[in-house]
Amino acid sequence: MASPDPVCEECDGTGYRILDQAEGPSRAVECRCRQGQRSEYLLDQARIPRRFQRCEFENYHGISPKQQLAKQQVERFGREYPVPEYGLLLMGEPGVGKTHLAVALVNYLVREKRVACLFYDFQDLLKEIQNSYNSDSGTSELAVLQPVFTTEVLVLDDLGARKPSAWVADTLSHVISTRYNHVRTTLFTTNFLDKPSRKEDFTLTDRISERVRSRLHEMCRTVDISGEDFRKDIRKADHRALR
Repeated sequence: MASPDPVCEECDGTGYRILDQAEGPSRAVECRCRQGQRSEYLLDQARIPRRFQRCEFENYHGISPKQQLAKQQVERFGREYPVPEYGLLLMGEPGVGKTHLAVALVNYLVREKRVACLFYDFQDLLKEIQNSYNSDSGTSELAVLQPVFTTEVLVLDDLGARKPSAWVADTLSHVISTRYNHVRTTLFTTNFLDKPSRKEDFTLTDRISERVRSRLHEMCRTVDISGEDFRKDIRKADHRALR
């Protein structure tokens, strides 16, 4: 028979501690054990992919000046939250650590400030919406989108990864406009730049439409990230280990 979970000595299992006031009545405050339980619940609900769950500011090892500056900007955003009345758009080439920083911010906001966050890969969100149109799916478009609309902080990763179409642009515009109108914080990451280094590359506007790009200018501060591709370093390390 499994032993029962230990009862918190600070609150005796009630979830609240009583603070005696020097003057005036005592008051109840949430115990640290209850705060820890809430953080665990929020992290579970955040949908962070397993590969990225251990991403923290402390283990982000960007070596370029822009990577270090980006880390400082995202950390500052977390410390000052909810004061900033804007979101963040992390832009940079693949592999520079955009998703790492976005997840590190989610982990920080959940643990330190108990903020409800939700992580979605852009393509996965679109697939879930499309699947909801199937009568056998047991869900609806609104059921998929409701938490996306209402969560306090949303991370939409890999923006523009899906080939642009009228439906993609309209769906993205609907999500962004709803969150913008309700003043909810949204963080985006994208591999597409406003001014690509090669003329043949697509711009972010090409991938999400001029209307949506204009709205992002209103609701986000851009964080430009450039530097070494982390994934190349990982592949090199794996190759050396196998030799």
